Amino acid sequence: MIIEIKIPTPGESITEVELGKWLVEDGDTVDKDQEIAEIESDKATLTLVASEAGKIKIQVGEGEAVPVGAIACTIDTEAGDVQLSAVKKEKAGTPEIEEKPAETKAVKEKTGSDQPKVKTTAVAQKMMEENNLSVDDIIRGLQRIGKKEVEAVLHLPEETKSSFVSKPAAFSREEKREKMSLLRRKLSERLVSVKNETAMLTTFNEVDMSRVMEIRKQYQTKFVEQHGFKLGFMSFFTKAVAMAMQFHPTVNSMIDGDEVLTPDFVDVGIAVQTPKGLMVPIVRNVESKSIPSIELEIKELAEKARNKMISVEELTGGTFTITNGGTFGSLLSTPIINPPQSAILGMHNIVDRPVAVDGQVVIRPMMYVALSYDHRVIDGKDSVGFLVKLKELLEHPERLLTNGKTPEALLLEL
Repeated sequence: MIIEIKIPTPGESITEVELGKWLVEDGDTVDKDQEIAEIESDKATLTLVASEAGKIKIQVGEGEAVPVGAIACTIDTEAGDVQLSAVKKEKAGTPEIEEKPAETKAVKEKTGSDQPKVKTTAVAQKMMEENNLSVDDIIRGLQRIGKKEVEAVLHLPEETKSSFVSKPAAFSREEKREKMSLLRRKLSERLVSVKNETAMLTTFNEVDMSRVMEIRKQYQTKFVEQHGFKLGFMSFFTKAVAMAMQFHPTVNSMIDGDEVLTPDFVDVGIAVQTPKGLMVPIVRNVESKSIPSIELEIKELAEKARNKMISVEELTGGTFTITNGGTFGSLLSTPIINPPQSAILGMHNIVDRPVAVDGQVVIRPMMYVALSYDHRVIDGKDSVGFLVKLKELLEHPERLLTNGKTPEALLLEL
């Protein structure tokens, strides 16, 4: 029976995809539910799965653009059954006692080929054989290298030493050329359009991360026991962003034709670096979620993105974006807006720096934060005020429970 494997639809608005890479060869026998290919759209990389076991026949080449619903390959289930049954019969007809020597021999041959080329004296070789030891066993048994061992190598003949002493890499002028993926091409187009079509500015501030770090250190063990995962920094920033927007709602706005759209909800995109490029999964309705639920959702979405299991729906939408260059050691940067959004927050590396506190110079863990925004929608007053409020919430994280107000203000109903 011939089964047709068709290109699935990644999302409602997508009519064409690119077959990025085949994970099997033409004519291979595949298992049911085995991943056989990677499909790239302009938003995500998805996986094509074999619906049945059998012999595969590929009909679309790598890098080809194909419409949704087109046949990518076929699977001959009968050919697969014949081959699998033949293997089973062969195994069933072979006595178990005959398999073990063959297996042992294969292991020995592999071990021998993988062993490093080490000169062994006849006496040492005999002792190794008598005690059933290999060259690898002897090397692993050496706990340290001392002066005696180094001098032994230095006094070897030059022709012997040259066979294993590492040499500087040869000078190279080679180049590697590969086609850009559909995802990266689309990302490039969007980034260029942002630079050309928005009035983008960036404003900066710095945050003392002492209190957030103290909370993580003090409650991390209990948090893991209670929730089953670690507490990170991103959930604090995500929650603080949503609360700061209550005071500066235009940061959550976007241009829609000749109108400015300002949602009541806050859907935050979290930029995640994957092997296929940058992806931005969306955490929806952040304003109504707790920090543990935000942390869990970020963790799950990031894992899905890196494992190519994320759906287009989980990448679509968003009213604001956070990107964390600090994970790669960035001290300061100007992030670029993710359209049609009007602003993006850039987090950076936490560095101990001298700062003035109450007239004293003290060392504090400081982070620079950057807000890139579209000046057509967001005025300077709101962009600067948003970062100031964000700084206030992160330096006093208990205010995340009081809608950004101080306990004194709540007490006095101010």
